[in-house]
Amino acid sequence: MKISLTGQHVLVIGGAKGIGAAIVRSFIEADAKVTALDLDKAALASLKETHPENLETATVDIADMEALRAFAADTTVDHLICAAAIGSGKAGFPFWNLDPSDWQRVIDVTLMGTVNALHAFAPRLLDGDTQRKSVLLLSSVAGQIGSQTDPPYSASKAAVINIAQCAAKDFAPYGVRVNALSPGMVKTQLNQSVFEANRENNAITYEQWAEEKIKRTSPLGRWQEPEEFGATAVFLASEHGRNITGQTINVDGGQVMHS
Repeated sequence: MKISLTGQHVLVIGGAKGIGAAIVRSFIEADAKVTALDLDKAALASLKETHPENLETATVDIADMEALRAFAADTTVDHLICAAAIGSGKAGFPFWNLDPSDWQRVIDVTLMGTVNALHAFAPRLLDGDTQRKSVLLLSSVAGQIGSQTDPPYSASKAAVINIAQCAAKDFAPYGVRVNALSPGMVKTQLNQSVFEANRENNAITYEQWAEEKIKRTSPLGRWQEPEEFGATAVFLASEHGRNITGQTINVDGGQVMHS
């Protein structure tokens, strides 16, 4: 199924690498005009080299509300994707391995950064014809199962699901749709940082740890690929997703199942 979003502008926050970059590439393949925001200048430059004509980039800190507002004032947005997130970088099991001070930066970026993005770009989303517009917030299965691996990240992602539902209700009268996309096990830098934070895993390699974990946690027993999230994001932004709002879409190999 070929989806065309010609003439539509997609803004991907946290779009320089990993799942965010895969989402950027998928929207470019759908003929959309894409702008990627990130703090990683080198990764943005590398992404720009591969898509010189279809992609604009900007370095903006999602935790800086005024910077986001200044950027939003000069742009148009049809589809807002918020994929920016960080973990604590520490082993969070049991939770008292962490100090409450370890939570703040995770909350500032992963939760409040998402809230900042919604506030900054809401006026742009409500400009003009709103019926085709959408918002997609990246959550995680960690926010649905109370993951012990990194409690600040887990709690922040749970809050992202809730704010997606709140925003979906507020935007619904205008026809703007809001959903959350929840990855399961994906081999990204963030996933590898979870392994590196756990000192007990020093005896095995990341690949060994990863393969054992995916067999233990995923009924399908296979990793999810970044491109799968790009395809889902494009579908939700398209006319095919016109009646999907307030939902958390899991691409997780069956890791989270609700009876």
